[in-house]
Amino acid sequence: MDDLLELSMPWWQFVVRGALSYLALLILLRVTGKRTFSEMSPFDIVVLVIVGGVLRSAIVAHDESLLGPLIAVSTILSLDKLLAHAAARNERVCRWLEGSPLLIASAGAVISQALRRAGIPKAAVERELRLHQMHSIAEVDEMRLEPNGKVSVLKQ
Repeated sequence: MDDLLELSMPWWQFVVRGALSYLALLILLRVTGKRTFSEMSPFDIVVLVIVGGVLRSAIVAHDESLLGPLIAVSTILSLDKLLAHAAARNERVCRWLEGSPLLIASAGAVISQALRRAGIPKAAVERELRLHQMHSIAEVDEMRLEPNGKVSVLKQ
């Protein structure tokens, strides 16, 4: 029972490791693009599981206690809450954390450069048209890739 509370390293290392892992993953997800986890394919789920496993060892190392992971998770959840609070109060922080929408079609025409930049295939645009009960891009006034990875469409 004593092993559950006996840490393999000082408590503050769990805090630092948890915070740095959270921030590094946040930056990596922002760099990889908006659509990374908006539509979970089997490939995305495998990547998510592997990332979780790798981060576990980065955060708690060889610690087998109950207390170490609880400290790290508490740190991550607290940092997430703090960043959400900051984003709600500061537009610049919000834009950095969430990103901004990307115009991918306008006035009935697809913006190919925007699709390439976002890594969106034309098939995905066609799928979005069908989801919005539209037959062709000519019916679109604006189509945007939102910061959360969803696509919004305004009809002409």
